[in-house]
Amino acid sequence: MATGNGTRCAPPNRKPVFAGSKAIAERLERLLNFAAIKNELPLRARANSRPDMTDAFLKEAAFLLGPKGLTTDAGDMAPWLTDWRGRYTGHALAIAAPATTAEVSSLVRLCSSHRVAIVPQGGNSGMSGGATPMGTGNELLLSLRRMNRITALDPAARTATCEAGVILQTLREASHAKGLRFPLSLGGKGSATIGGLISTNAGGTQVLRHGSMRALVMGLEAVMADGSVLDLLTPLKKDNRGFDLKQLMIGSEGTLGIVTAATLKLEPAICGRSVMWAGAASLHDARELLLLAQDMASGLVEGFEVLPQHSLEAVLAYMPDLRAPLAGAHPWHVLIELVATDPETSERLAGLSENLLATAFERGLIADATIAASEDQAERLWLIRETISPAERAIGPAMQHDISVPVEKMPAFVEAAVPRLEADWPGTRAVCFGHLGDGNVHFHVIAPAGSDRATWEASDGKAISAQVHDMVSAWGGSISAEHGIGRLKRDELARLADPAMLATMRAIKHALDPDGLLNPGKLV
Repeated sequence: MATGNGTRCAPPNRKPVFAGSKAIAERLERLLNFAAIKNELPLRARANSRPDMTDAFLKEAAFLLGPKGLTTDAGDMAPWLTDWRGRYTGHALAIAAPATTAEVSSLVRLCSSHRVAIVPQGGNSGMSGGATPMGTGNELLLSLRRMNRITALDPAARTATCEAGVILQTLREASHAKGLRFPLSLGGKGSATIGGLISTNAGGTQVLRHGSMRALVMGLEAVMADGSVLDLLTPLKKDNRGFDLKQLMIGSEGTLGIVTAATLKLEPAICGRSVMWAGAASLHDARELLLLAQDMASGLVEGFEVLPQHSLEAVLAYMPDLRAPLAGAHPWHVLIELVATDPETSERLAGLSENLLATAFERGLIADATIAASEDQAERLWLIRETISPAERAIGPAMQHDISVPVEKMPAFVEAAVPRLEADWPGTRAVCFGHLGDGNVHFHVIAPAGSDRATWEASDGKAISAQVHDMVSAWGGSISAEHGIGRLKRDELARLADPAMLATMRAIKHALDPDGLLNPGKLV
């Protein structure tokens, strides 16, 4: 195991916005000025009146970005025009793939002059349709995937600076090679990008100990609606120069600015871990088990996930090579992970895990349990948890709700909400699983057998979602815990959110993007 004493990387040489790409900027200026003089019309007026404005825009964008930076080929574009869940399919003028922040900045200025809307996209693995263009076909899909460099990884500072297109798994592997780790993980880690994770304030399975992306972003860089570059990459622990603008960008889903780079917090690499699986009779018992684990293994509880028997059976049917961790069925299953970052604590993990489970047995909190005997067994336990979403999706249509309520209320909320929904909508099955420790569960309502997906989702499914969101709001919770608002929940946010909150968000949006060109139709 690496010790974290790897070679220190030099900090990135921060340059002015157009440094290194001065020729691109000057070329763009010449293009815009020439076009304005030729037509003797203001650029914005010309964009609204000339029938060939789209062709002109695409020619200028192609000239700016080069052959690798723009495509209008329908086959190349198709995979990126439908969201991961298959709910939304849009159309786009083209897909632009800039390679640098300077190119993003110049491209945004070009879009602003032609009044072309921009839809930023990372790995296209979002859950709320926030990175999918609308159906008009007049938006530019801006892919950040070519911007995939880790520009600095500093073991001494325990930070990594990387571009928005870096894939989460790539960052995790690079950090591990330096004896460190980036403590955020989720099922889509092989495709999700850093920019997308920041823009949606992603959570995942380690929020209990390390927080969501908001807690892990120490600095960021973003291109604003006018093409200016907001450079906040320097990781200052104390900075009282007014508004925390980086936090404003985090979770804004590309509606306020386009995240192009970030400085992220790293943690020491794991020296050892213990992964346990337990069967419990109720979610209340699972909650008591969490509190017990936090008391007995203070600071070592890295993950605490819950799932019902139905979800386990769905995964085993979906992946027959996996086996049930425990003999017999249990109403609820609990996945617990303890981690240590130093050898002394690592040696204590086995004993801590055994004592934790023994105490839980004595208190009647669990009926059965097992401890992974190897890394392979530990990974297979986590694979069960990470496969729930595709396994549930394979069963048939379902309305998925990423909700949260105050942590201490979650067991009571589930006990109240599940039977009520199943009674109000005969033939449905309500399934809750996820991150009990931070008050966030994924509340899926599966359609009656044989339901047509499109018909059911548009009728009963829509009404079910409204009912779930009404209940969550009544319990003081949130209709989006970690997946964002996007297109999926935009109208529900407008229906249920506090009017003052909505008015503030809309005022900020109008101030930073007065023409509404950044990811229109999403969030607000």
